[in-house]
Amino acid sequence: MNDTITASSAAPAPAVAGPTLEDFEAARATVGAVADITPLESSRFLAEVLGSPVYLKCENLQRTGSYKIRGAYNRLAGLSEEDRARGVVAASAGNHAQGVAFAARELGIKSTIFMPIGVALPKLQATRGYGADVVLRGHTVAEPLLAAAEFATETGAIFIPPFDHADVVAGQGTLGLEILDQLPETDTIIVPIGGGGLISGVASAAKQKAALLGRTIRVIGVQAANAAPYPLSLTMGEPTTITIIPTIADGIAVARPGVLNFEIVRDTVDEIVTVEEDDIARALLVLLERAKLVVEPAGAVAVAAILAGKITPTGNTVAILSGGNIDPLVMERIISHGLAASERYLKLRIPLPDRPGQLARTAEVVAESNANVVEVLHSRHGSGMQISMVELELHIETRGPEHADLVLHNLREAGFAPRVDF
Repeated sequence: MNDTITASSAAPAPAVAGPTLEDFEAARATVGAVADITPLESSRFLAEVLGSPVYLKCENLQRTGSYKIRGAYNRLAGLSEEDRARGVVAASAGNHAQGVAFAARELGIKSTIFMPIGVALPKLQATRGYGADVVLRGHTVAEPLLAAAEFATETGAIFIPPFDHADVVAGQGTLGLEILDQLPETDTIIVPIGGGGLISGVASAAKQKAALLGRTIRVIGVQAANAAPYPLSLTMGEPTTITIIPTIADGIAVARPGVLNFEIVRDTVDEIVTVEEDDIARALLVLLERAKLVVEPAGAVAVAAILAGKITPTGNTVAILSGGNIDPLVMERIISHGLAASERYLKLRIPLPDRPGQLARTAEVVAESNANVVEVLHSRHGSGMQISMVELELHIETRGPEHADLVLHNLREAGFAPRVDF
């Protein structure tokens, strides 16, 4: 399947479903009690890549570390006193959990959050720190969701969905209004997509506001290629379930679009693209090095789409960084992966004659190429090797693709036969 699909052309509708502009403005007044107005930072590096101005909307710096607080608080604030007394329940692997827990604490509502057993420790500790009763259940998000629904039935607690509810959409849409306040000349907004809560809110709010001002805005959604139900759903004309392949962007790994979210996305989003795992890893690395921003993989897919050449430049472009909640151990692995994907970290296997001086000569060629060896493995037991041969495995730091090519060229000129191990 093509990794790009035009959403609005799939099934045009005469009117947009979901919240009105008045609903979004009302939500902004509500959400403003707890949510920060996050920075909108320009990026010269990404502007050079795209060929037009690029701005980063830093929801990774939002309270609780993501935009999720907006929709969660707007939904909880709208509960009646009777419903508040029943408590709330939610299921999440991280950001939604923290948003609901924080909102519940601020509003004096008891919250119970179901999370998968393998949830990242920082997210688990933060959710508990906001006062929620956390129950670990299952190993995927689907199992906690089922457990949360059962808990709601048994106890009467109000289930707070992560994206498929008008109040949640209205809360997330406040981000779209905020972007237009900060940059009225916005031409394009790039939004990460999981179930569709964020993009349905941002697209609907921004386009309704822009229409009122007599101008147009392009909205582009981005999904991880390993978890992209929207392209297929738009082709099929209805929310469709896919099988998710493991992805580092676990925050948007949703197998099926929300019903309301699908309707809004179908009617308001101009295009949806997908990005690969290497694209996402590179984006995290760029954001760390160039913007000095810590962003989780799901929060970086908008930047990944720019780096991967998936976005056509059309004036002022805003890329939403939807969250920054990342386990430091996961970050370490992703940075290493990003370095490899950017050809700044080479893993080479070099067959050598089993005689003195070969290792020293190899190291000399690498040093003369101004590259740095960080790890060496010397083995006589490689599969398929002749008895008179050994295999040298080198892990080398380089300065990018051109430098990596130089190292390989110099090794081959010296008579070696390096193989790049991906």
